[in-house]
Amino acid sequence: MTTNYIEIMDTTLRDGEQTNGVSFVPHEKLLIARMLLQRVNVDRIEVASARVSDGEKEAVKMICRWARQAGKLDCVEVLGFVDGTTSLDWINDTGCRNINLLCKGSLKHCTYQLKKTLEEHVADIKRSIAYAKSLGIAVNLYLEDWSNGMKDSPEYVFAFVDALKGEGVKRFMLPDTLGILNPTQTADFFLQMTSRYPDLHFDFHAHNDYDLASANVLAAVQNGCRGIHTAVNGLGERAGNAPLSSVQAILHDHLSIQTGVSEVQLNEVSKLVENLAGIAVPPNKPIIGESVFTQVAGVHADGDNKNNLYCNDLIPERFGRKREYALGKNSGKANILKNLEELGLELTPEQTRRVTDRIIELGDKKQLVTQEDLPYIVSDVLKHSAPDDKVKLLSYMVSTAYGLKPMASVKLEVNGEMYEESAMGDGMYDAFVRAVRHIYKNKLQRTFPWLTNYQVSIPPGGRTDALVQTTISWTYEEHAYRTRALDADQTEAAIKATIKMLNLIENE
Repeated sequence: MTTNYIEIMDTTLRDGEQTNGVSFVPHEKLLIARMLLQRVNVDRIEVASARVSDGEKEAVKMICRWARQAGKLDCVEVLGFVDGTTSLDWINDTGCRNINLLCKGSLKHCTYQLKKTLEEHVADIKRSIAYAKSLGIAVNLYLEDWSNGMKDSPEYVFAFVDALKGEGVKRFMLPDTLGILNPTQTADFFLQMTSRYPDLHFDFHAHNDYDLASANVLAAVQNGCRGIHTAVNGLGERAGNAPLSSVQAILHDHLSIQTGVSEVQLNEVSKLVENLAGIAVPPNKPIIGESVFTQVAGVHADGDNKNNLYCNDLIPERFGRKREYALGKNSGKANILKNLEELGLELTPEQTRRVTDRIIELGDKKQLVTQEDLPYIVSDVLKHSAPDDKVKLLSYMVSTAYGLKPMASVKLEVNGEMYEESAMGDGMYDAFVRAVRHIYKNKLQRTFPWLTNYQVSIPPGGRTDALVQTTISWTYEEHAYRTRALDADQTEAAIKATIKMLNLIENE
């Protein structure tokens, strides 16, 4: 019973805005609406609930003005209520031509919330439909709590549809309002609906309370559903709605279903909504999460080099992404080589080994090293501890305690001779420099360079939990020196920069 084309109606701007803490201002709604209809190319968008606020009304007006000019007005929908003419007048004032009329899809809701019989409720709905027709507004019907209706009172649901199927309703929209369904129930209930009413258009509106929204979408489509409601990033009431990105991938890959969605835009619209909503996307969220196209284990990178052994149909380029290979303590040589290749860097096997060792060392200290960090790590490793270094740091210890000055003990090799000194300072790095200064003054009888500037920053594109960059300026015998080093630890980076500076002076 699966149809070959499924409509996608995205409700980010209506149900998605019911996410706790999310509120879009009118120009933000317009930005999202334009991207969804023009670039992502969903079939329809539900942009607001009627009667909410003056700001909401202004947002719908803005969207409808743009949509009319863009030839997309028929794609814009607003949720309305069975309230006589109030919702319809509100919607008509905005210029919108589609109402999604919220009706009661279960006997319990009709009886206890409306306190009406089915016949009374249907009569009210018919009056709303007639008034909508007089305004030139098309009507879709939401059967709120339809999933519980099918569980507890299917005779009510069938009587409801029987009474309204001849009223010119464009779509009957079947929500799992409380997210109670599993795929088996969804398949059964949809099969009952589509078998009984083969000529009607049914949408499915899934909620994710049991983390089954996407699976229920698949079951609904397999059993005759013709339209799916989604939200970008899965936003929505409580646990949210079926995520647009996941629905698209499931329909395409598991059912070979066509939609109008441009997959390559899914990551972009996800980032836009994430920024405007202020709700972060979990890094492991399928399709759109930051980490889902990142291979961590070295064996996976090696397998990708050998006929893509660790790839599936979710190719990142489909979704405007690219595959990445994590750099950290689990990185193998294959991960490093993949990243070096991406950056156009060629190293000898020995240099690659040293860079790999350094990344593993950083990974033991912190969790994440980015590809943007890699050129700095390569530069730092290849310039540090070279065989011709005349000044080598053999060991050091720095310590600090509450109420006591920091202390450092340092062992240096200078031109083949070993020296040791200790000192206290105003900070751990200051204590280290004082100890080295003692070696130069007391053991070598030489003047130590003067520190003129000290800066700590994050490498461009880097992350605070991976690397810090310390840049130090010195003067020595009227010459200026500037050295830089990287490490997860600020003091360690400063010490490395200092040893680099001493080697520059020795080599001159």
